[in-house]
Amino acid sequence: MHSAGPSSAGTSSNPNPAKVPGGLKIPGRINILGRLKKRAEFLRVAKGRRFFTPAFALQATVRGPDAVIQSPRFGFTVTKKTGNSVERNRIRRRLREVVRQAQAMDASPGYDYVIVAQRMALARPFADLVTDVERAVAEINAKLGRKASQTRT
Repeated sequence: MHSAGPSSAGTSSNPNPAKVPGGLKIPGRINILGRLKKRAEFLRVAKGRRFFTPAFALQATVRGPDAVIQSPRFGFTVTKKTGNSVERNRIRRRLREVVRQAQAMDASPGYDYVIVAQRMALARPFADLVTDVERAVAEINAKLGRKASQTRT
């Protein structure tokens, strides 16, 4: 059999410039924020501090003393109560973009954040969501900073 498509090995023209030979991918957008992926990580953050807005609840916790040099990580939770799969995916995509767009957000290195979405996140204006995330992160950082400074003394 002869395979002469763009995916055949040995071709010099690469139709997808984001992919290099050997299967390695070069990210199209540099993201300095990490992602939470494992259930245990989400459960650990759920025990931390919380801040509520009309569209979501932000949960946060400090990873540990050795994680201070690591970038902050974000996770997103959208339950089935918020709507069907199409609506949940739209909410999740919106919130991920809000976190990327939040320029004034002061997410602390070594912290893990989880955004638990409400149905209002779909109808709330995007600019308001960005402001809510920035305010929520600042408030949570202040709460966690106070708590950490109180335990050291």
